[in-house]
Amino acid sequence: MKGLAHFFDKYRVLLLGFLKPLGFWGVGAVALLDSSSIPVPMDLIVAGYAWSDAHRFYLYVLMAAVGSAIGGLVPYWIGRVGGEIFLMKRIDRARFEKMRDQFERQAFLALMIPSMMPPPTPWKLFVFASGVFEMRVITFMLAVAVGRMLRFTVVSLLAIQYGPQIVHEMTELMHVHLIATLVVLGLLLIVLAVVAVRKALGRRGAKELG
Repeated sequence: MKGLAHFFDKYRVLLLGFLKPLGFWGVGAVALLDSSSIPVPMDLIVAGYAWSDAHRFYLYVLMAAVGSAIGGLVPYWIGRVGGEIFLMKRIDRARFEKMRDQFERQAFLALMIPSMMPPPTPWKLFVFASGVFEMRVITFMLAVAVGRMLRFTVVSLLAIQYGPQIVHEMTELMHVHLIATLVVLGLLLIVLAVVAVRKALGRRGAKELG
């Protein structure tokens, strides 16, 4: 595995250099690779394109979101085929059951929110789990696409306003404050899950009264 990771690191620059002239199609291809197999700094890539071509930033955002949704199907299907045992080896029983409950209550938000969050959010873990818990494919792709579009839109607007360097600085800050980032993510998931449950109970109560 270390040898394979070294190979990807060695040729990542050549890969990005090859795809860069393809414009927003290249962004989509890089996003597909990032979600499926080869990690790349997508925020910096989208920020660079948006800064250099501000009038069409929405195209880069759209293609990056679509590429992420398509590429994410690889870890999704791996999880769906037989990833429960693998997932149980990576997280404890309590966290596994918590993730399962989140996907059962509100699958869309359980994946959309991690898709919005920047690194070092363990996004592929949520994607893998969505396959393990048999999330519908169309819901999966919509959740990833919407989350990524929101994230890359913010990244693009920041880059256009302040330059791509601001995105790099924010990424470094997120890495330094990893625990705080994950705590915020967890709190958002809990709040949205509570809201979703209350809405469901409210609709059920309204139907019973009617």
